[in-house]
Amino acid sequence: MKIAFVFPIILLICSINIIGKQTIQTDLNVLVGEWKIDMSPEDVSDNNFAQMIITSIGKNSIEGFFYRDGVKIKEGRITISKGIIYAALQSSDKSGTYNTSFYHKDGVLYGTTHSLTRDFLAVWEAIKITK
Repeated sequence: MKIAFVFPIILLICSINIIGKQTIQTDLNVLVGEWKIDMSPEDVSDNNFAQMIITSIGKNSIEGFFYRDGVKIKEGRITISKGIIYAALQSSDKSGTYNTSFYHKDGVLYGTTHSLTRDFLAVWEAIKITK
């Protein structure tokens, strides 16, 4: 009798976990599109903006451009933890390599970009401007 009562509860818990993972997997596509990056989110008088264009998402990867046209995302990776989408990537230009990471929350990207060669860590926010 106890087994007959416990089994449906275990089945229900497993079903909820499977459904939740399917929903999260579909949500990865919210990243595809063009994002306007505010490179100085604490300085409202600053107009220091960049862009990120995410063109495609693979099983655990992202592709596109970061900072400005022609700067391709290298080694873009994506994961989900506790229902939050996280990503990391590298990009580079004539001044060096940049390591960037960000997460998606409530339609906004919150990120950091780190440059060893230029000796800085930038904190930024981005809003989506195209789908």
